[in-house]
Amino acid sequence: MSIPAGVSPLVMMSAVDLARALRARTVSCAEVMATYLDHIGRMNPRVNALVSLQDAESLMQQARVRDAQLTRGEYLGPLHGLPHAVKDLAFTAGIRTTRGSPLCDAIPQHDSILVERLRARGAILIGKTNTAELGLGSQTYNPLFGTTLNAYHPGKTAGGSSGGAAVALALRMVPVADGSDMMGSLRNPAAYNNVFGFRPSQGRVPAAGAELFLDSLSVWGAMGRSVPDLALLMSVIAGPDERDPLATGEDPAEFLQPLERNLRGTRLGWLGDLGGYLPMEPGILELGRAACRVFETLGCEVEEARLPCSPAELWDAWLKLRHWLVAGELEALYRDPVARARLKPEARWEVERAQQLSALDVYHASAARSRWYAAAQALFARYQQLLLPSAQLFPFDASIPWPKSINGVAMDTYHRWMEVVVPASLLGGPVLNVPIGLGAQDLPMGLQIIGHRHADLGVLALGHAYDLETQWVSRRLPPLLG
Repeated sequence: MSIPAGVSPLVMMSAVDLARALRARTVSCAEVMATYLDHIGRMNPRVNALVSLQDAESLMQQARVRDAQLTRGEYLGPLHGLPHAVKDLAFTAGIRTTRGSPLCDAIPQHDSILVERLRARGAILIGKTNTAELGLGSQTYNPLFGTTLNAYHPGKTAGGSSGGAAVALALRMVPVADGSDMMGSLRNPAAYNNVFGFRPSQGRVPAAGAELFLDSLSVWGAMGRSVPDLALLMSVIAGPDERDPLATGEDPAEFLQPLERNLRGTRLGWLGDLGGYLPMEPGILELGRAACRVFETLGCEVEEARLPCSPAELWDAWLKLRHWLVAGELEALYRDPVARARLKPEARWEVERAQQLSALDVYHASAARSRWYAAAQALFARYQQLLLPSAQLFPFDASIPWPKSINGVAMDTYHRWMEVVVPASLLGGPVLNVPIGLGAQDLPMGLQIIGHRHADLGVLALGHAYDLETQWVSRRLPPLLG
């Protein structure tokens, strides 16, 4: 990979290589921090990916502390000395947390579980990554910080809601990035910015909020410019925690295992546009089919596959379950007339639709989800992984809140254009976005690799082999880096 003129080789290093260099003390934490801060100063004003940036001298002092620890033989872990920005939905003690809303703007006294783990393993928190208001919608804009712009075309959307994370990663402002994903919030912005976004199996990354038992749609995960990079972050943020009753018990160190596999004979199911059900912008299916041919060169067997259930039934179930969960979180704000008026229209819509649901409506939606999970076992008995585009249209104009149509087909909700991510979200298993090239106007696109629940490493291994074969991230750098 050639290094663009004026860009430091340090920020172009992979997270894995940078972590090794810091541990070996071939480069200092202070030098890394100074280099990243300089690079951020040049890149971030053009895209608005990082927010609530911390005082530079304080960050340099923290980096010098990390150097002193290494001198004493005190190595905190894989993130020791790495600059890191946390998605602005997670609580960060002493650092402003807003969720992209003036109604939630505060400085927390406590870290979330994820942030606790980042700090404990040596990361230096430089600020937050911008997010969609309240995390709602795959377009990253909010009234506090404005819009995050695409790394490849600053007139286009970054996707969302982890848009700030994806853009900061693509433009080398952070080595790795965290994010959350309910309806593609790790996969969509990763696809739109030519990086990898991993939604792990439900329970792999613990979280603890006011409600501990009902939300099985949203997860926290990782983004990287390679699969080993995001696996490095997963080794830090995954693992059980008693505060999360639904967290699973797998050892997070498994994410540090070698990802190389013999893929000969691996059977993959290509879902395409779900049998013509999903409207797709021209060029997306073609890029997806080209990616399928790459998998075949790796020894995989790729077949056309179909969902063993009605996609429309899945969408109906998704709407009800999402209404219910979002409303539960926002109901207190909605009850206050002043706060309600300041909520984004999509948030009010979610609460008001939830108010029309009965308990039985929610039960029947969960039963429909359960039928899909049971039916999917037949798919996974035939295929190790399923393949599906990560979005239904290329990055659109950043001034548009959400696209109203795709190929002349009207979108009846603010998130209908992201229906393609719903089947995987409902399954609760691992999903990895892999870059699959650039389409019209040189805009990036991605592909979801969908695995059986708990088969996280198999999904990452397949994505890693694909990356080694294609090298999309290093082959097509964002023009802004030049």
